[in-house]
Amino acid sequence: MVRVVIVGGGAAGASAAARARRLDPNAEIILIERGSMITHAPCGMPYAIGGVVKSHEDLMTYKPEEFEKERNIRVLIRSTVTEIDVDKRVVVVERGNNTEKISWDKLVIATGAKPLIPKIPGVELRGILTMRHPDEVPELKAQLETANTVAIVGGGYIGVEMAEILLELGKKVVLFEMFNQVLPTALDPDMAAIVADEMKNRGVELHLGEKVVEFSGAGHVSKVITEKGEYKVDKVILAVGVRPDVDLAVKAGAKLGETGAVYVNEYMETTVPDIYAAGDVAEKTHRVTGRRVWIPLAPTANKEGQVAGGNSVKGRVLKFPGVVGTAVTKFYSLYIARTGLSEREARELGYKVQSTLIKARTKAHYMPGGEPVSIKLVAEESTGSILGAQIVGKSQIVASYADIIALAVQSRYTIEDLFFSDLGYMPDVAPVWHPLIVAARVLSRGKL
Repeated sequence: MVRVVIVGGGAAGASAAARARRLDPNAEIILIERGSMITHAPCGMPYAIGGVVKSHEDLMTYKPEEFEKERNIRVLIRSTVTEIDVDKRVVVVERGNNTEKISWDKLVIATGAKPLIPKIPGVELRGILTMRHPDEVPELKAQLETANTVAIVGGGYIGVEMAEILLELGKKVVLFEMFNQVLPTALDPDMAAIVADEMKNRGVELHLGEKVVEFSGAGHVSKVITEKGEYKVDKVILAVGVRPDVDLAVKAGAKLGETGAVYVNEYMETTVPDIYAAGDVAEKTHRVTGRRVWIPLAPTANKEGQVAGGNSVKGRVLKFPGVVGTAVTKFYSLYIARTGLSEREARELGYKVQSTLIKARTKAHYMPGGEPVSIKLVAEESTGSILGAQIVGKSQIVASYADIIALAVQSRYTIEDLFFSDLGYMPDVAPVWHPLIVAARVLSRGKL
């Protein structure tokens, strides 16, 4: 009987455990999680902090005891793996004041990502907060409760989402981003400008192209100092990104890839025999470029966990084909989605591209409730292959538009293929000329 030990109880780890159990009813499976919950959703943390989600415990899909009983999987919470002995095939686990050695036949490392802490003077001051695990929500809420002015350093997904939450909590929000736009890794400047305008209109004090160089205060942060000025604050949220938590994998001798995440093949195997890695700790392959990338997203982690878990008990039965980088966020009612390559990314990679940015409506013009939507479509000039898209608009359908383009990108659709796609129509869900069809027509430069 094979024993599978999985380190990390988030999306990838829990998914690996569940898949291993489904494929091998007789395997012994042990899931080890450092926090108090498994199957947790860090992506929901802003909404738990803001009270949109009543309790941080609601961010669990399964309680540990339910998962253990229903799946016949041993679950260890509040347990930290400190060492991996590859030769003896043992992990060392600290649980409170106790240390336990657990042997394994197959090991899945799903340790996720951790906040990137910039090397800025004063970053160690109290009142400078980061976000990683739902267990942290009660403390974050308590810290923010008494604050009047909160600075957010970083204008990525977490920065944008937390800006909304903090405004709703009645805080003054000052956001600093060293690049000249919000969502710099997700959107091109023309699309990011739409988001920035909405943020400013809602009351966010945006400082774009302004690098933070120091935090100051007498033990507790009271001032953010940038290249351009000084700003009094009560709390700071660091949202400059995350990095893969590779410490355990490195201890096990696993090779890191060019992105700094754990190198894995399509079977989620590391370079160490019988050790797998999945989720935000692992490097991915981009399905458009074939390049190694690191794009930490929960849906990807779930699928990689399925592959690692299945292969850990049955050998090479599943392959993970890679990603196209589909992501969605929102600021109030403005939904923001992207997939594939942005125009900037494509040009930096050497593609000769053509792009278009159109404005359309989500419903027929005569139907109530339609909203304007902006769509940017990017294609390779020589082949017409769709490389990516960005969509921004005040409707949840924005996410569905991105999903359609994600399938088009990974299926190597051309502009013509997209134009002739048989998309659904009725006046209350789309105009007779679907916005994505219109974008393809405009991008064809008169050919369609």
